[in-house]
Amino acid sequence: MKTLKNHTLIYDNECPMCNIYSKGFIKSGMLDENGREAFTDMSLRNKNLIDFHRAKNEIALVDHEKSKVIYGLDSLLLIIGNSFPLLAKIARIKPFYWFFKKLYSFVSYNRKQIIPSKKDNTEEACIPDFNLKYRLAYLAFVVIFSGYVLSIFSTKLGLGSTQNFWREFTICIGQIIWQTVFLKFYLKDKIWNYLGNMMTVSLIGTLLLIPALFLNLNPVSSIIYFGIVVFIMFLEHIRRCKILKLNFLPTFSWMIFRTTVLITLILLNK
Repeated sequence: MKTLKNHTLIYDNECPMCNIYSKGFIKSGMLDENGREAFTDMSLRNKNLIDFHRAKNEIALVDHEKSKVIYGLDSLLLIIGNSFPLLAKIARIKPFYWFFKKLYSFVSYNRKQIIPSKKDNTEEACIPDFNLKYRLAYLAFVVIFSGYVLSIFSTKLGLGSTQNFWREFTICIGQIIWQTVFLKFYLKDKIWNYLGNMMTVSLIGTLLLIPALFLNLNPVSSIIYFGIVVFIMFLEHIRRCKILKLNFLPTFSWMIFRTTVLITLILLNK
């Protein structure tokens, strides 16, 4: 690997994804040993160079030789392109660059809903701005992905259900509407933050169900497997509510909806 020298990547140290890939740049030799610096522990020199607000939304790369800063996707492409020029050149082709730019923003603006931190409420935290477009895109992605996987898995439960994407899609949308209406006055300005975290819980459950799609499980085993996944989701929902400094009400409402849907599906398929 060719090391990009005299550059410092200002990463969000409370974001596991940012921590992993920035550390990977160091270990692979793409950046030197001092090539990254935590946002919450930034040197005065770098603080004077970067746009503090922009760096919360787009990771900043400080060029010490030219005393300038590159942000977001461009900073990553500069690091990668230093070792793999062809990859960076391909990524900068207009359609690809547009796609990767959108993908970067999609992850960056939702990263605190994907993996929240207990320190996200501090003044020094690297919290991205709220972006309605990318939050809705994240909710839509989880709804479609979860609806597809659940429509396949539901046929394994022995409840007489056929594979029906639109049924599961409607249930996922219903969950969002239910929680929004039921918790609107309680959550107030935390509503979008909560919905993002709630859908990440759904995404975790969906990912845990995927291995079962490739296993030859009988209905009883499938129900037990599903029950374990729901229990994990229940614990994760409680954990995230604690991080958001919410009480048990959102989890209680979430359980009521899921229980009601399950009972309804059983009765409809009798």
